[in-house]
Amino acid sequence: MPFSDEAAGRAEHFFERLLVHTKGRWAGVPFQLAEWQRDDIIRPLFGTVNEDGLRQYRTAYIEVPRKNGKSELAAGIALYLLMADGEEGAEVYGAAYDREQAGIVFRVAAAMVRRSPILSKHLEVVDSRKRIVHKASDSFYTAIAADAAGSHGFNASAIIFDELHTQRTRELWDVLTTSTGARDQPLTFAISTAGYDRNSICWEQHEYAERVSKGIVDDPTFLGYVIGAPDEADWTSEEVWRHANPALGDFRNLDEMRAACRKAQQVPALQNTFRRLYLDQWTQQDSRWLDLGVWDASAGLIVPEKLAGRRCFAGLDLATSTDIAACVLVFSPENPEGNWEVLPQFWIPEENMLERARKDRVPYDAWVREGFVHATPGNVIDYGHIEATIERLGKEYDIREVAYDRWGATQISQQLQGAGFTVVPFGQGFRDMSEPTKELARLVLAGRLQHGGNPVLRWMADNLVVDQDPAGNLKPNKQKSREKIDGIAALIMALGRAMRHEEQKPSVYESRGVLEI
Repeated sequence: MPFSDEAAGRAEHFFERLLVHTKGRWAGVPFQLAEWQRDDIIRPLFGTVNEDGLRQYRTAYIEVPRKNGKSELAAGIALYLLMADGEEGAEVYGAAYDREQAGIVFRVAAAMVRRSPILSKHLEVVDSRKRIVHKASDSFYTAIAADAAGSHGFNASAIIFDELHTQRTRELWDVLTTSTGARDQPLTFAISTAGYDRNSICWEQHEYAERVSKGIVDDPTFLGYVIGAPDEADWTSEEVWRHANPALGDFRNLDEMRAACRKAQQVPALQNTFRRLYLDQWTQQDSRWLDLGVWDASAGLIVPEKLAGRRCFAGLDLATSTDIAACVLVFSPENPEGNWEVLPQFWIPEENMLERARKDRVPYDAWVREGFVHATPGNVIDYGHIEATIERLGKEYDIREVAYDRWGATQISQQLQGAGFTVVPFGQGFRDMSEPTKELARLVLAGRLQHGGNPVLRWMADNLVVDQDPAGNLKPNKQKSREKIDGIAALIMALGRAMRHEEQKPSVYESRGVLEI
């Protein structure tokens, strides 16, 4: 495709001659494009043209870590498309998940206009409507949120999507991008950091950008710029930080990154936040509560035969009849400083196993072959198999109690009770879940929870997200966890009942009296 130095230079000139930075120590300083902004984004985006001279790229997806100047770059592009793109009646929409987010790029653009004598002469800022108007061409730029998706009637010439990963649905994206059909050279410019929802429009664009860059997909209308740390990279390495942050040492503050990293190392819940926002790594969930490296270090070796006859407590989480179900045995330590040992069991319906493995990208079928998951006949879990397994386990181990989530487990709890087990309903709220959830983390960090490295339980530990109330109480959140955590929920219930019995043990003085010396 032809490249127009004139068109590329016009956009470059607009940035560096008309725009200034708006925040911090850079406020009022003329906008000097960084090399990566100029050579990888601005010049190719505006200089690559078709044979008819119209812009080749119709979609640009820019994904870089936070504080690398995405908002100011997007604001500058919005103003260029508003008044310098040669589009009469331009409609430029600054889109985001909510009005507050949508206002971020708008406020930067408005500040740029106010600080520029030339721009302020041609553009009118209407703060109350989050709108900037170019009267000479009857054009406007306005900020809108996701709830505007129902108001069809857009005729967009350009769309600036801010933090695309926060879009809960694709509705606003679809409404806006399909409204550009009457324009000769529309542009959708999306900026984002990495997210964790792999069913989102942002992940779709991220994946598409990767396929285009690798030549798997041939789409000359799509420009992707994704920079971040590889998934396997050491997230604490400053060398990795420099690779992932093109503005580090320029207008990206290194000391602030160091402080954030130190905090994330001390607080596992902040690790995923650091990796997403500072290294542009897509994570499994919003907040990693259990560090997977620490979890692995706690694995130990579980030999079921050596646990025969040992006292233990069971946690039962049935989820739904079409989903994975879990029963986890927790064995109390044989001495005060000993390790807690974990023996999990999982079930899944056989008929939908392969489809779920394909759809969810989870190796259920491999786990079944390896004996980590039991497949029950049919398209729903046969609870009779679960009951039979627990009865068999009850003959091998001293199961003192079976704790269960009341939801969906009434019938099997009655059957287990009839089979001679002590069954105990276990609430899923803060009151019942908080203490064993905290204890689980404490035992893992201390290396005292041995689980044998079970891959299904490991996967669920990596998925775990917890809620915290103002009082500091904790509980697992299945809705926020991107994948299944039923085994961890069952483990927490079993641990909760084991803790209760540990508290109720009689004092040594009650059994042998006080020794006299």
